Amino acid sequence: MNKAFTKETDSDADDDGADGAMPPLPAGGKNYITPAGYERLRTELLHLMDEERPKVVEAVHWAAKNGDRSENGDYLYGKKRLREIDRRIRFLTKRLEIAEVTDPSVHQGSDQVFFGATVRYADENGDERSVTILGIDEADSAQSQVSWISPIARALLKAREGDVVKLVTPGGTHEVELLSVVYPAPGPGAA
Repeated sequence: MNKAFTKETDSDADDDGADGAMPPLPAGGKNYITPAGYERLRTELLHLMDEERPKVVEAVHWAAKNGDRSENGDYLYGKKRLREIDRRIRFLTKRLEIAEVTDPSVHQGSDQVFFGATVRYADENGDERSVTILGIDEADSAQSQVSWISPIARALLKAREGDVVKLVTPGGTHEVELLSVVYPAPGPGAA
């Protein structure tokens, strides 16, 4: 069968996670994000649209002029990379359109847990951990950041220093005690 009539394996319809790196939003949920997280996503989007995509389009155009496209690695890779970039651009555009920027510094000095708080807590064994509650698109577990929809964040939200909350996990229900709640300082230009 002619290659022109075969289905691509890279589906353009899969825009939920672009590359699977970011989870989908909960149904009816808001896309909370900090100002810094919003700016990072916006910067990535602009970089893809203004720098990376034009370079790949130019490379594909050059490769297309070289003749047989079916065996042209530069052309095939370029087209694949262009699909990846376009998918990521669509994903970021959708996420930024529905983003609800929330500045956690407005809660500075509060002992109650809200979005953007860094919370130090102890489990039943006395082991202490610290997590920062951020948006789905900006949380990085390697840096002790959790999304606001994670089980630990849901258990901690609205609690205060000294409270003991129940954390429901697949392994059972556990109690954790909030030891401290810290918010970032207001950024430059904040009133």
